[in-house]
Amino acid sequence: MNMVQGAGENATGAATGGAGNPLDIGSDERRMHVRAYNYWVSLLGGRAYPSIEDLDPANIADFGANSVLLDFSMGIEDPSIQYLGRSLREECGVEASIRKISEVPSRSLLSRLTDHYLQIIANRAPIGFEAEFVGQKGHNTLYRGILMPFSSDDDTIDFIYGVINWKVMVDAETQARLAAEVEAARRDLPRTQVAAPAAWADGPSSGFSDTPVDESPLAADLLDAEAGLADLLDHARACAADVGQADQRTRAALYRALDRAYAFAEAAARNPQGYAELLEDAGIKPQARAPMTPVVKLVFGTDHDKTRLTEYAAVLTHARRQGVPAEGFAAFLSAASGGIKGIVAAERAARRPEPRPDTLAAAATSLRARAPIASLPIAAGDEEFVLLLARAGLDGMLEVVARVEGEAGLTEKAIRRAGA
Repeated sequence: MNMVQGAGENATGAATGGAGNPLDIGSDERRMHVRAYNYWVSLLGGRAYPSIEDLDPANIADFGANSVLLDFSMGIEDPSIQYLGRSLREECGVEASIRKISEVPSRSLLSRLTDHYLQIIANRAPIGFEAEFVGQKGHNTLYRGILMPFSSDDDTIDFIYGVINWKVMVDAETQARLAAEVEAARRDLPRTQVAAPAAWADGPSSGFSDTPVDESPLAADLLDAEAGLADLLDHARACAADVGQADQRTRAALYRALDRAYAFAEAAARNPQGYAELLEDAGIKPQARAPMTPVVKLVFGTDHDKTRLTEYAAVLTHARRQGVPAEGFAAFLSAASGGIKGIVAAERAARRPEPRPDTLAAAATSLRARAPIASLPIAAGDEEFVLLLARAGLDGMLEVVARVEGEAGLTEKAIRRAGA
């Protein structure tokens, strides 16, 4: 298998193969590039390359709209474009008059596809590729495609047929907000089983699907109400594994993972024995003073950043402190002022002990109301309360021997003690 890097892109790799060496591109028949490759193989008929006469892109309902046909019969320097699918044309914003590769907009999806055509000539085999880039409209775009050789004489590669699928990503802030809103709305509806969308096996585009699905990372792959504790944990772990896979989706993925972790925590509270067994299997000790810490360790892993684990535990603890049900956690997270940081700050503030009441003022008020037990001919000075040191006399009377000055703390302590 050869590895191909896309120029100027965050490409994760490409697979190549030939008529005698099938392209190792995956087994998921729902992926558009796999279906395109299988179509190419079906046209081989024992030849090195399929005949261009057997290809009719305009009548391929499955992926024709996402395809382009390049003609090299007049040279490889600037091949002509014989066919450009409607969806690809609209996404790239190109006019019907475009006829040459040199006319392809430089930051368009079509350019991502045509940039690889020389590799087909060099390798004489199909090339699959995936990458991400910032397109003409300024949006981060994840894409996956395949280029396949065709021939007019069974020997010369004079045509290349390309198929590409893509997904435009919104910024992390918007993605997280929309995800939480969609999940909150979904939870208000009767629960139904949601089919899992096709996911890419690797690369920056993990989670991409050819089939239009709910884009919300919180609404995908949800378990039903009867899921067991271990199933909930596995699902939460899978969500946690997505955190950080792509910068544009990190926050949305984190919100989803926390949502699943909270659902697991609520289920664990209902099944303490099963939860204890999971902790024992993982070698994690329960913590009475921080009950959510073992939960996030189970979900995110004990080797996860300790500061982050502490924050995640604080978020789950605060949600429980507020009595948030599992089905309301997404809305709780979305509506929180300051997001996760704001929730962590609120939880830390809630944990602080109540300030001790100031007993000095109450004790002083009590002493002011008491009748004096004696009056002494000693100058009172400027202070309201004076600390005197006395000794017991032989006649049972107290004899004042000193006035304690400059010891405000000692005086206040005496006031609190006497006024209690």
